[in-house]
Amino acid sequence: MTGGLEIHSWDGTGFQPLVASNDWLVSILNWEPIFDLEKIGEVERHYHTDEVFVLSRGQALLFTSDDKELRVEEMIPGVLYNVLKGTWHNLLSTRDASWIIVENQGTDDTNSEYRRLTENERAQIINRKPSWA
Repeated sequence: MTGGLEIHSWDGTGFQPLVASNDWLVSILNWEPIFDLEKIGEVERHYHTDEVFVLSRGQALLFTSDDKELRVEEMIPGVLYNVLKGTWHNLLSTRDASWIIVENQGTDDTNSEYRRLTENERAQIINRKPSWA
């Protein structure tokens, strides 16, 4: 850090935490194979934090479930999508996709849960996929 400014970037594959301050964490998430249509299969939820997604490039779907309803949202670059704590979620995207992620520090496997999509959920996502997917 010089002049009171830190500059961070990430061009690797997957999730990279970059800035942590007090209770929050800002990360970059770049495309990885699990975001391809053929690989969709798992969702996650966090018990102690909302998770904010901002698509910075590429095309992406954010799908969420509250155990009653599946929502499939085509993301718009620069728009904030706040996934509320306890909501199942995951992404589908083009290979050039990248997101900025903001969440509580310490969000990990001890306070998160993962499960397979049901066949019905997977079919709903596939049926609602855009032409780029």
